[in-house]
Amino acid sequence: MTKYSIMWTAFPRRREAALSFAPCMLLTACSGSPSVGVLGAYFPDWLFCVTGGAALMAVVHVLSYRHGYGGWLTPPALVYPTLTVLFSIVLWAVGFNW
Repeated sequence: MTKYSIMWTAFPRRREAALSFAPCMLLTACSGSPSVGVLGAYFPDWLFCVTGGAALMAVVHVLSYRHGYGGWLTPPALVYPTLTVLFSIVLWAVGFNW
């Protein structure tokens, strides 16, 4: 007998609880689609957040180079996508969760 088979037989209630909890975790996202109606068409709200995050990143890029801080944003291949994701998550949290 292995250690794991003893664990599953010694705690049948824990196994039953874990097995009954698993389908609940799969069904939590089925409450509805988070979408925004624009002129009769429905778009997912993450699309607006990514677009806003990219726009804010463009503003940060322009302002940082205009004021001489562009050299601080290195390496750009890592910094720009990271800031875009950060701005997108902040827009989503502020705009769609309050």
